[in-house]
Amino acid sequence: MTPNGPQRGTVRRMGTLYYGAQDTPIHIEDRALAHLKVVIATKLRRNESFTLSWQHPDEEPRGRSTIWLHPSIPLMFVFDDPEPPELSRAWIEKLAHSANTSGGILLVDELLADPETETQTEPATDTEASADD
Repeated sequence: MTPNGPQRGTVRRMGTLYYGAQDTPIHIEDRALAHLKVVIATKLRRNESFTLSWQHPDEEPRGRSTIWLHPSIPLMFVFDDPEPPELSRAWIEKLAHSANTSGGILLVDELLADPETETQTEPATDTEASADD
């Protein structure tokens, strides 16, 4: 699973998080990485340390990973898409809330508001998006 697939009709772009001297880049979908960047930068600016956890993408061996984020450890966000995405306040708040728990940030899928029902729904997957074309 790569969290937070693209909106219907868009191409999935993968960003990369480089952390410390780690030789292995962490690949995260661009939109998810943009939201994480806001939450992580806010926490680190406040000189707060915390963990970030995620499930491995489908193309990697099954499992999950966690890193400890600390203001003194170098961090770089690299985005595949040159244009920043529109950010979801609700998703940022959800990530920020998890950042303030003992478990740290858990990278979760974005929930989108359904304007007809005002309920939260999962975004379309690549399969669902291509089925509509």
